[in-house]
Amino acid sequence: MTARMIGKYIELLQERLMAKKIEKKAARHTVSFKLEDAPGHQVFVAGCFTNWEPKHKLTDREGRGVYTGRIMLAPGEYQYKFVVDGEWRLDSANPNFVPNNFGTLNSLLKVPNK
Repeated sequence: MTARMIGKYIELLQERLMAKKIEKKAARHTVSFKLEDAPGHQVFVAGCFTNWEPKHKLTDREGRGVYTGRIMLAPGEYQYKFVVDGEWRLDSANPNFVPNNFGTLNSLLKVPNK
């Protein structure tokens, strides 16, 4: 194999790698979360996509108790809960849930392939 052939092969591999990165980024979708409650709370969403750490804060932009936020997720199924002032809660607006290892339930989110 000549140096020129090796160079072309490396270019081809780099192009394929870049295409895979773009494909992975394109496969992610914006998912919106919404919780309606009284104003003045600290609200987070936590789930398998955050290692169950409540680090995605939902905001009540108008001060009316409507907390919203968005997260980018790849297609798949995700379990999650809201954390309101340290209290873990199901998403009451989502009828899909599954039992967890603590004897309670987690909300279930399905992100489709688009």
